[in-house]
Amino acid sequence: MAHVQPKSPASIAFAVGKYALLAAGAVLMLAPFLDMFIGALRTPQERLSMPPVYWPQTPQWQNYIRVFTELPMGRWLTNSAIQTLSITAIQLATSAMAGFALAKYRFPGRDFLFRSVLGAQMFPFFLFLIPVFFLLRYFPLAGGNDLLGLGGTGFLNTTTAIVLPFAVSWYGIFLMRQFFLTLPDELIDAARLDGAGEFRIFLQIALPLALPGLVTLGIFIFVYQWNEVIWTMTVTRTAPQLQTVPVGIYLLRGAFIDQGTQSLQQAALAVSIAPVIVTFLALQRFYVRGLKAGAVKG
Repeated sequence: MAHVQPKSPASIAFAVGKYALLAAGAVLMLAPFLDMFIGALRTPQERLSMPPVYWPQTPQWQNYIRVFTELPMGRWLTNSAIQTLSITAIQLATSAMAGFALAKYRFPGRDFLFRSVLGAQMFPFFLFLIPVFFLLRYFPLAGGNDLLGLGGTGFLNTTTAIVLPFAVSWYGIFLMRQFFLTLPDELIDAARLDGAGEFRIFLQIALPLALPGLVTLGIFIFVYQWNEVIWTMTVTRTAPQLQTVPVGIYLLRGAFIDQGTQSLQQAALAVSIAPVIVTFLALQRFYVRGLKAGAVKG
């Protein structure tokens, strides 16, 4: 029977300090979310009381019901789900195909394309907001436009205007390339010798092995797009039927500024982040595996 050497006091102290630091960090990260959930239960008087009241004496649970009865939360959630899932699916497809090509194929200009992908990540999307807006606004033969792009509204006030600018993700291409680099070339060469076509190799061999990377990228895209406000609000200013949860809550903040409706706003915020939390918790194990695998080879 192997003898287990007892841990030294220094190692025990280090372990206790490490987990205490992690616990403190977790509390700091969760505190704003807890305050948001609990803040939705406070009455207007408790919001103005001094000293501040943290846990309400009579929790106003009906605020979470009012979110669905007094606000178009159902429509907002549906729009957010459709638009976010559409963008996530399209970005995963384009990122996986481009990443696989940059990682496993040799062709003239490949290195230049990859450097362009890296360079494009330096520019935030809002720098291109106005040019992209005008491209969609004056797109020929769309939304009543003629061949010159005049006479109508183009793709504005449509789901296409929300989804199309996010069809390609430079970061997604880079991340998927890193994952595909970890796949051995011998595996792909063996599939070719067995008569498999390139598209079959990509679908049946490369994608299943890169599943942690796809899920990791999917989580990033989902969280970002679910919370995106500026672009969606820009192209749906006259189409409230297409507004998403973040846009609706943003407009709600501008419409209601009294203490009596702040709890309703916090309840709406709490409902809006619930799908993100559920998605992350459901895919957390793939997310951790994906982060580890993506750092293996650069």
